[in-house]
Amino acid sequence: MNSKTKNILYWTLTGLVALIFVGSSSGKLMGSAETVQMAESFGISGSLFTTIGIIELMSVILFVIPRTGVLGTLLLTGYMGGAVATHLQHNISVVAPSVILAFVWVVAVFRFPELLQRIKGNNL
Repeated sequence: MNSKTKNILYWTLTGLVALIFVGSSSGKLMGSAETVQMAESFGISGSLFTTIGIIELMSVILFVIPRTGVLGTLLLTGYMGGAVATHLQHNISVVAPSVILAFVWVVAVFRFPELLQRIKGNNL
């Protein structure tokens, strides 16, 4: 794969991850009726849901910036781990947050090959 194609793929995949999380966080930050109702069904107050939206948005911003992308990956992993735990606690399918988490890691490994080397146990 030539560098131009790789660069286009890099930013396209990164943009897709950003789109998922910006869409999710905007619903939390704008406090739409559907989002507030969902938060209340989980036992989360509206103000706490706004804070969660800010954390989500900051995490995805760090993910998008190449220099802080690994940190953003780790923060999004923790965030999605919380989503999986919340889904489990409320007997909701964990498929959606698990697929999103897997997609984040596929994109992260493509963007930051050193992550895969670390996971495999290879020293850099």
